[in-house]
Amino acid sequence: MTATDAHRTINAVWRIESAKVIGALARMTRDVGVAEELAQDALVAALEQWPGEGIPDNPAAWLMATAKHRALDHLRRRRLHAAKEGEISREIDAQHAMRSAELAERLDDALDDDVGDDVLRLVFTACHPVLASEARVTLTLRMLGGLTTDEIARSFLMTEAATAQRIVRAKRTLAAAGVPFEAPRGHELPARLSSVLEVVYLIFNEGYAATAGQDWMRPGLCDEALRLGRILAGLMPQAPEVHGLLALMELQASRAAARIDEHGEPVLLLAQNRARWDHVLIHRGLASLAQAERLGGAQGPYALQAAIAACHARAPTAEATDWSEIARLYAILAEVTPSPVIELNRAVADTMAYGPAAGLARVDALRDEPALKDYHLLPSVRGDFLARLGRAQEAAEEFRRAAGLTRNERERKLLLARALHCATRQQTP
Repeated sequence: MTATDAHRTINAVWRIESAKVIGALARMTRDVGVAEELAQDALVAALEQWPGEGIPDNPAAWLMATAKHRALDHLRRRRLHAAKEGEISREIDAQHAMRSAELAERLDDALDDDVGDDVLRLVFTACHPVLASEARVTLTLRMLGGLTTDEIARSFLMTEAATAQRIVRAKRTLAAAGVPFEAPRGHELPARLSSVLEVVYLIFNEGYAATAGQDWMRPGLCDEALRLGRILAGLMPQAPEVHGLLALMELQASRAAARIDEHGEPVLLLAQNRARWDHVLIHRGLASLAQAERLGGAQGPYALQAAIAACHARAPTAEATDWSEIARLYAILAEVTPSPVIELNRAVADTMAYGPAAGLARVDALRDEPALKDYHLLPSVRGDFLARLGRAQEAAEEFRRAAGLTRNERERKLLLARALHCATRQQTP
């Protein structure tokens, strides 16, 4: 095996196993920051040894055993948990005497009872509300996604140094706040789970509609959010909103191939070739939505948005879309989680169901909303409504305003093209 092949294998194993390793180390050290650093040490050891010595029979077990050695050394140096140190020492000394296959089997058996809990604790710790939203996103991608600092930096158009500083500050904040390495229970769970789901959906949305840069989408972030959503669904199978979020992401991700043309330019929903939608993801999304509803979560905010996405997924053509049902669902969503952005989306549904005048009335009520002051989709949506009403010059002005607000180059180009089309139409006798 070449060094390149070995590194590729290491990266794949790390991406899959890093959360389990960090979670197990955090349980041992009671410090997520220390656990992440010790896990990185184990990764470095693999990068140094595997290319020359070959890939172990059980790479995951090798990483876990090596990481445990690092944790034991750390505990010894700090003279912490003397009794636990003796227990861990005996376990690892015994493991040294085993053959590789036996070592893997024993480690798997020893971790089976805890690995799910460890990963769940890690999820809630990385997404703790004590951290700012961007810090939660970065730390989650680092600890649960196994992404490198450089990968995270490139995904969010940041410098590697700034991303590294954000990760360090996040870990220090958790330590300073004394955040326990545990999953919340009782009355704390709903709010904390909401924070977790928010982080996963933020990651997905940045991949689905990039806020800045040259690309309309960043599929890698969508894939990472889907992976995290599926992990959560496995860890919390009775939580309806987890299934609701997973359904929403799967249904939206099903359109990914149709959202970009052969030149990388955006293709809006009504113009998409639905034959290019991923019907496997649609099937999975509908199944996740059904599970959320079976668990009594039909009125949850993510489940409601998934139900809206399902209306699109079930329609064979844009013309066959049940816009009245979508408008009804948005009305419920606006009551469950009122927000200006939801009202803006509701205006679009009203336009499609009842005509552009209805949508324009709703969107005009949002023009002085402080939260939407610099939100490019407000003038973009308004421009679309005005164009439908034949008010082409006003529409062109709105599209130009939206183009000036967006930081995504592909979107800016699309908005300017729409502005030019409206201006040209206005001038045509």
